[in-house]
Amino acid sequence: MAESQRPAICDYEGSDYRTAFWEGKGRDYEDRVERIAIRRLMPATGERLIDVGAGFGRLAGLYRGYRQVVLFDYSRSQLQHARGVYGDEGFLYVAGDIYHVPFAPGLFDTALMVRVLHHIQDVPTALHAIRTILRQGGVFILEFANKRNLKAIGRWLLGRQRWNPFDRAPVEFAELHFDFHPRYVREALQAAHFEPGQMLTVSHFRLALLKRILPTRLLVALDALAQWTGNWWQLTPSVFVRNTAVGDVPPAVEEGAFWRCPACRSLDLMEANHVLTCHNCGMRWAKVEGVYDFKTPL
Repeated sequence: MAESQRPAICDYEGSDYRTAFWEGKGRDYEDRVERIAIRRLMPATGERLIDVGAGFGRLAGLYRGYRQVVLFDYSRSQLQHARGVYGDEGFLYVAGDIYHVPFAPGLFDTALMVRVLHHIQDVPTALHAIRTILRQGGVFILEFANKRNLKAIGRWLLGRQRWNPFDRAPVEFAELHFDFHPRYVREALQAAHFEPGQMLTVSHFRLALLKRILPTRLLVALDALAQWTGNWWQLTPSVFVRNTAVGDVPPAVEEGAFWRCPACRSLDLMEANHVLTCHNCGMRWAKVEGVYDFKTPL
């Protein structure tokens, strides 16, 4: 693909996303119900897990049952904050491009991608990349922003919204902000060699008025019950789906291989003095302040 045709990437480098969107911003309800959904769908223990688009590590405390956790994001600054919270024991911090993930095939048992597909311009390529780094039978927990939610349906019926929430095509309602039809997501997952399983509908009560007048604890309890309707209908702004990696790809991980060159796809990388060098193409990447930086090669 030509340089001009490469998918654009939403970059949170240096942003105040953590403090401007999450901390003290009235989103305790969303945070808590998302954690419930993840606990229900994610294997509690395993060898190696990757959180794709981990950001500042909001959910990283849920992964303690894994021997090694990789927090992967395009923003070095977000990952540096996460490292300041969780440290290096059991955690690895890697900055890079979802379309060119720097990991060996079949490396992970479990992958998560929460509040990230919302920013993905090329969904098939991104899902294929995640499938490549999961072992066969591995679990992939995906959250997506659902265009066919009740609020969008109401706005469309009242003529306050131009795009049709029942149309299967993704809608880009703002630059690099996408909503997806559940059937589109399911078909994209299947095309990437995933078998979709349990779906959970999340954030049933994501309305400012409800959050003001009702206790958060009550909203969370009601949402936790309603989540189980996800296999029947999907009318909430957020949907979680548990997927199993199937098919003959990728091949089993080469013995001892961990990294994969994002430039030439070689597994022949060597680390020395906080620099990873690809012996096949000569590209080099640095480990800076505890974060492997595949975003900007040396």
